[in-house]
Amino acid sequence: MREVDRLRRELEATLDGDPWYGTAVSQILEGVEASHAAAHPVKGAHSIWELVAHMTAWANETSRRLRGGAHGAPAEGDWPAVTSTSAESWQSARLALDRAHASLAATLTAMDDADLESQIAGAQVDAAGQPVTAYQTIAGLLQHDTYHAGQIAILKKALGLA
Repeated sequence: MREVDRLRRELEATLDGDPWYGTAVSQILEGVEASHAAAHPVKGAHSIWELVAHMTAWANETSRRLRGGAHGAPAEGDWPAVTSTSAESWQSARLALDRAHASLAATLTAMDDADLESQIAGAQVDAAGQPVTAYQTIAGLLQHDTYHAGQIAILKKALGLA
């Protein structure tokens, strides 16, 4: 199996599969209604909705970088504002997360394993001055999504939903 396909499978598992760390994001979000998603049960913490929008923005940004885009913040912003808290808007936010991950999965499928070692995002370097590779970027998004999945699970407990 190609490494890009393995990474795609990990991405898909994180969102809607059986990830090693526990519960997939889509399962954690089950039973979360718009009013729950917009709530701030932990003072100073982001809402579930804000976390979903943030995860969506960074999945989109990762796809953009892997397709040759320069290093930068997501087009939607790092923490996109929640402008409407209707049930329809919550459904749209959930669908946007699914679409962002599907787009990233398609981007991965179109890559070759050799692409994983290439420096991306307009010659982006890390804090130590080392080139940032496509592989690091994908792995970073998987870590990012896992981290925020845990936050969502805690917020869901704080709301009495788990």
